Amino acid sequence: MKTELEKCMNGEWYDCHAQVFVAFKAKTRELLSQYNALPYTDKAARYSLLKEMFGSVGTNVSVGNPFICDYGHNIHIGDNVSVNMNCTFIDCNKITIGNRVLIASNVQIYTAAHPVNLSERLTPEWTVDSEEYFCRTFALPVTIEDDCWIGGGVIIVPGVTIGRGAVVGAGSVVTKDIPKNSLAVGNPCRVIRKLNGEERI
Repeated sequence: MKTELEKCMNGEWYDCHAQVFVAFKAKTRELLSQYNALPYTDKAARYSLLKEMFGSVGTNVSVGNPFICDYGHNIHIGDNVSVNMNCTFIDCNKITIGNRVLIASNVQIYTAAHPVNLSERLTPEWTVDSEEYFCRTFALPVTIEDDCWIGGGVIIVPGVTIGRGAVVGAGSVVTKDIPKNSLAVGNPCRVIRKLNGEERI
């Protein structure tokens, strides 16, 4: 029988209140409290906490504070990455960020979701007095490949891959994969033109 963690990482319905996830969150909340209290200039201490909190983190990585994440260890960041302030990464499944990526302020990345249909979303035979969580949850990975720029206030939903060299305009809601070397904007986000990989926006 699969564990709740295995179900989560396989994109299946899982109990998000299982003890393993409670423990992940408790540890990460403590690390976030320390991280968000550090001054921007204390780069060594900030980097040390990122290494402890994230699954992997490359060199020359900056994550502005305040920063919020869920489990922390499902976040994997490459080299030369800038994540600006006030970003939220709900990393119930993997969030993979490549090299030379810019992520502007107020970006939200979500891996967790719930079924759209009410009959699937509600836990069967749930009652008000039940200790079981009333709503089914699943999580899908998000990938941002090398050389991307994610504009301010962008929301990325579960299961999305943003291809290498893509630029996502500010305020966009990304609900589907974005091809490499594309400029994409809007809600829902859509490609408006291709980029040649060398031009400056």
